[in-house]
Amino acid sequence: MATKTEALRRDAEALEKTLVSDRRHLHQNPELSFEEVQTSAFVQERLRDLNIPFTSGIGGYGVVANLQGHRPGPVVALRADMDALPIQEANEVPYASKVPGVMHACGHDVHTASLLGVAALLRSRTQEFSGTVRFLFQPAEEKLPGGASLMIRDGALANPQPQAIYGQHVMPLLPAGTVGFRSGRYMASADEIRLTIRGKGGHAAMPHLNTDAVLIASHIVVALQQVVSRRANPTLPSVLSFGHIIGEGAYNVLPNDVRLRGTFRTMDETWRDQAHALIREIASGTASAMGAICDVEIDRGYPMLFNHPEPTALARSTAEAYLGPQQVVDLDLWMAAEDFAFYAQQIPATFYRLGTRNEAKGWVSSVHTSTFDVDESALPLGAGLMAAIALEQLAAAPSAG
Repeated sequence: MATKTEALRRDAEALEKTLVSDRRHLHQNPELSFEEVQTSAFVQERLRDLNIPFTSGIGGYGVVANLQGHRPGPVVALRADMDALPIQEANEVPYASKVPGVMHACGHDVHTASLLGVAALLRSRTQEFSGTVRFLFQPAEEKLPGGASLMIRDGALANPQPQAIYGQHVMPLLPAGTVGFRSGRYMASADEIRLTIRGKGGHAAMPHLNTDAVLIASHIVVALQQVVSRRANPTLPSVLSFGHIIGEGAYNVLPNDVRLRGTFRTMDETWRDQAHALIREIASGTASAMGAICDVEIDRGYPMLFNHPEPTALARSTAEAYLGPQQVVDLDLWMAAEDFAFYAQQIPATFYRLGTRNEAKGWVSSVHTSTFDVDESALPLGAGLMAAIALEQLAAAPSAG
């Protein structure tokens, strides 16, 4: 007789055609953050087909569905993000994006299709668990303030509060058929920095009559590197990078203003606040010493993502039982940011990675690129493993019957 794990794995494999079809539909019809009208409607249609009650309009176009087991008990939450990116797809595949300049280049189509698969798998297993599985189909992960914060604001983690929440994300560095976990600090906070250096423009041949905002901006960029190289604890991961500089002068014209845009990332909230103060102090002070003014704006982005030890251990052990230990790997620290961190600030949480790489078929591009794609054989694993994790969490919860 097949074990419950074997039966779940078999049923997940049987869903592959549906999972691929759903993923390709979503991939062909991507929508940007805060614009996920049709994506949300598609999710709602699938939930109606499964006869799972839901509430829409959470945090924008988010959808929250609750699947009850055969008896009352604890709640476990599962999250998938739904939005796409402003990227023109370069892949020549039948399911390429139909929307000019918009693409699912971060795998959110995979996440959404997988979570719909989890709903289908658990819908046929309500006699196997006590409690509730809450499905969070979240909008706007890619844009501040982040759909997670808005869903929390709208009660996605309330009435009652889940005992844990789990999220998965594609990872093209990992081969399809593998998953990765990391306990504790995992992903960085991310803040957007805007500096405007206000000098006095004029003829480049007469710099003594001007206040050179380009030169001053250059000094500021160099001076700010001490925030990481000399002011941060060397054991604490930190990144300060500027990727945008605009000074609209000419060969022989010094501009009045120069605009800088950058990002600051770290994995400690106390140091994060201290670094913000240092950035303001150094940028303003450098500009002032050179006769200019620097306006400093820092938009606080997503917090550091912390994977709580207990749900991470549970998810990892479930993955080892589901796949075999050799298919489960350790993850390194990752300096990218993810708004799932907001959930982790509220309740025990873990965020793990689903391998999607297939070198033989050429699916190796990074996320956020125009050639990103996935090995779709990962979809049944994505759905089946998350369903298994939800069942294990409910069974392990102290209030479970």
